[in-house]
Amino acid sequence: MYASLPVVADGEFTVGMEFNSRETVIKAIKDYTIRRGVDYQVYELEPTTFYAKCTKYGNGCDWLIRVTKMQKKYSWEIRRYNGSHTCTRSTISQDHSKLDSKTVAEAIKPLVEVDASIKVKSVIAEVQSKFNYTISYRKAWLAKQQAMESIFGGWEASYEALPIWFEAMCHKEPSAVVHFEIMPAYQGDDLVPDICVMHRIFWSYYPCIRAFRHCKPVVQVDGTHLYGKYKGFLLVAVSQDGNNNIVPIAFAIVEGETSDAWSAIDRSNGAWSPPRAFHMFCIQHIESNFLRKFKAPYLQKLIINIGYSRTIREYRMRYERLKEQGEAYTNWLDRIPREQYALAFDGGYRWGHMTTNLVKCINSVLKGASNLPVTALVKATFYRLNELFTRKRAEAETRINVGLVFSEMVTSKLHTNQRASGNIQVSCFDRENEIFEVREMPSGVEYAVGIRHHRCDCGEFQVDRIPCRHVFACSANQRLDWQVYVHDLYKMDQVRKTYRTRFRPMKNPTRWPAYHGPRFVENPFLRRVAKCRPKMTRFLNEMDTRMLCRPRRCKQCSAEGHSHSRCRQRGGPSAGPAEE
Repeated sequence: MYASLPVVADGEFTVGMEFNSRETVIKAIKDYTIRRGVDYQVYELEPTTFYAKCTKYGNGCDWLIRVTKMQKKYSWEIRRYNGSHTCTRSTISQDHSKLDSKTVAEAIKPLVEVDASIKVKSVIAEVQSKFNYTISYRKAWLAKQQAMESIFGGWEASYEALPIWFEAMCHKEPSAVVHFEIMPAYQGDDLVPDICVMHRIFWSYYPCIRAFRHCKPVVQVDGTHLYGKYKGFLLVAVSQDGNNNIVPIAFAIVEGETSDAWSAIDRSNGAWSPPRAFHMFCIQHIESNFLRKFKAPYLQKLIINIGYSRTIREYRMRYERLKEQGEAYTNWLDRIPREQYALAFDGGYRWGHMTTNLVKCINSVLKGASNLPVTALVKATFYRLNELFTRKRAEAETRINVGLVFSEMVTSKLHTNQRASGNIQVSCFDRENEIFEVREMPSGVEYAVGIRHHRCDCGEFQVDRIPCRHVFACSANQRLDWQVYVHDLYKMDQVRKTYRTRFRPMKNPTRWPAYHGPRFVENPFLRRVAKCRPKMTRFLNEMDTRMLCRPRRCKQCSAEGHSHSRCRQRGGPSAGPAEE
């Protein structure tokens, strides 16, 4: 930046203007040149002197500038200046020779710092808005990489800094969990001592560990590719609190979404196996695999509904409808244990969660993190989760202070179920054990309700753990307090406990304990070979294809469903009927 610059109305330099370094001199002259659409040539660039002239000096323009380092003032001062340019550009160019990738990188640093996943086309648009030039895609991409390295550090140095940061974090919070899997480093055939190749890493912050005790006992795991200089895969495990907030539990960086990388479950000594844990399938992925196998999109909704069936009666009815379409469909479905994809048979373990959409929602919290060097990525998870916990803790305190007992999400659902209980007839069979039979009017459909055992034939009570409309009707009939049947997880006091544990600040790195472990280096086999922007590496399935393929839109009438050549409004004998 300029140092003690005099205010000049027309933005021109003046003799006597001072700068704090040679770099700021060059930056200021570049910026001046780019904005006015002129150019200069350096005639002298010495440790104490910067001397430049207009490229058309002597041919209609006398612009020149000489800046000298003043030893006594510890600054650079303009000693000679001939005033503004008198030349004009003979041709209009979309780019400028002085608008190099380094200059662009400095200009876009604030944008990259906020969002490391910023698109290259957004960089081009920012440069166009700021300098009125349209730079090439490659220059914009290179500028983004330079800005990334300037803000977040080099990629190789980031691997070396990773164990140092984690050791400091664990020193501040010993209850955090960090586990490295490393490989030996070789130079040729020789083993290199005191250097390790980072293979995989798992970490979980203590506030996240404590938070899971107050969340739904459901864990969803998914991952995203790392799009930086080195390939890899960021795995994220999340749960959900009683107010439908996503709570990250743990993270891992692995070499890819491989069976070997997922083998940690097999090495857990049964900790992730029944009866301690139960595995469920995402219904969207089952539907996707079904469509890949049979190419029958008209059965897509039926497959989804079979999974969402809350009662055995609903399941059998929809299963038979699928069987009528062909036994090959049900034979394929029978190979999947129904307790792993259908609500009616899952024992309530999945709490109504049929998809892995929870993990997708965390992307808003970790936006751009997959584009960062490894240590910057880890730091992003730390500081962004601290921000998330601080905000959610304050929100929970506010709701408790205004007297809210239950979470906002469950309160809305309770009111809906309570209003729907008005047209339900109740017959009491066992007042002591709270067993009832209800009949919905005017449909006449009957359901058995066991309030004490948290069961209702509709399936909602045992899945959601909140009173359904039939439980509300029974409670009103027998003057029972329906609030005792709401699971404690949905109470605001429990939501507040989710975020009660606080992250601890890392403080100044100069006060961190000395690190005496091995030096970490990157895996050279994960380096991207192509000297250009990385391409998308994840495999697309039917779900992605449907999202990418938008409906066809006619350029003639702007309606969806047909092309320009099939438009009815198109004149001429070749116009055919519109496609349905």
